[in-house]
Amino acid sequence: MDPSLTSPTAPAVQLPVMLVAEVQDSLLVVVHDLTRLDGLLAHTMENLMERFTTASANLASPALGSSYELDQVRSALHSAVTELQFQDMASQLIVHTSKILQGCAYRLASESMGSEDGEAVPFVEEVPERPNPVTQDEMDAGSIELF
Repeated sequence: MDPSLTSPTAPAVQLPVMLVAEVQDSLLVVVHDLTRLDGLLAHTMENLMERFTTASANLASPALGSSYELDQVRSALHSAVTELQFQDMASQLIVHTSKILQGCAYRLASESMGSEDGEAVPFVEEVPERPNPVTQDEMDAGSIELF
């Protein structure tokens, strides 16, 4: 971060403490909601993987034999399982965004209200330099690029 942004000679904007508190609260609510969304996605993906695994095992039965249509269904199911990898990318984006929002909330409070004697300052990691931890924009078998 550029030290000149926080120097005493830099221009400053005075904001009412209540406005700052409301913005900080809103940012932290969004972080909480993103965490809940991440949990919902993870739970849904676990359920989908379980169901796809069961369907795949049932379709692999030698009693079904082989036909063009059955091979198409097997191929589509395999592709669907590969596409479920998006949950990992979505989770990384949610965590990244949550860190940025939480860092903004704590910095906003710290810069505008300071800290009182004996008050613990919450530890927040540095805001990530990379704007986006996931660079993947399409899903093909074997083409995942997470970092």
